[in-house]
Amino acid sequence: MKIHFYKYQGTGNDFVMIDNRLDTFPKNDTKLVAHLCDRKFGIGADGLILLENHSVFDFKMVYYNSDGNESSMCGNGGRCLVAFAKQMKVIANEATFEAIDGMHYATVAEDGLVSLQMTDVEDVKLADDYAYLNTGSPHHVLLVDDLQTFDVKNEGAKIRYSDLYGNAGSNVNFVKQLESDIFSVRTYERGVEDETLSCGTGVTAVAIAMYKTGKTPNKEINLNVEGGKLKVKFEVENDKFTKVFLIGPATFVFEGTINN
Repeated sequence: MKIHFYKYQGTGNDFVMIDNRLDTFPKNDTKLVAHLCDRKFGIGADGLILLENHSVFDFKMVYYNSDGNESSMCGNGGRCLVAFAKQMKVIANEATFEAIDGMHYATVAEDGLVSLQMTDVEDVKLADDYAYLNTGSPHHVLLVDDLQTFDVKNEGAKIRYSDLYGNAGSNVNFVKQLESDIFSVRTYERGVEDETLSCGTGVTAVAIAMYKTGKTPNKEINLNVEGGKLKVKFEVENDKFTKVFLIGPATFVFEGTINN
């Protein structure tokens, strides 16, 4: 079986993109998805995304983690899919599409930055040393002092598999504040089961959590991740976070065909 694919990355969060508008990809083959994402024996990626037709919107997004399982929303993946849809001439410079968490709106600027509207957020759980919220995917957010040398993989795994979140688990974001509107973030992603260079739903969760906990009065927040820089902006209405946008680059890397 020959599979034609495209590779994209958004601040180092990388994805295998497949045009599945003809519905030819074996969507239930978790082993195939995991193989394609494998960095030693496959193409290599944090996840795989299918671009599919939609009866109402411009397209549909189907997202798989690198373990082969279909997963919750991926912000950077959504931004990369918008750029891919533009490359495929499915859209021009704006899009509406359906993902697992509902409908999303996005725009592509002249400089290539993709702005993706994320889901509204109402429920933010605050504990003594962390915040928990769902921005399309579940996220545990906590501040640490030694972010640069922090053991993200092991400490993230402890929280991800802890009794706090049961079998479903949670993504885990470790944060250091640099300025009023600038935070550095490192993220442990479930499904990848390791640190990734960037996580879009993660930085969205961090921005909202930092505002909610009073660490920043800003509603436009800059996030430094291992793979680059992202921005999150939002509005707040009656303690509900609305018009939440994740903004950053989405870059085409290469395309090819793999025999499987």
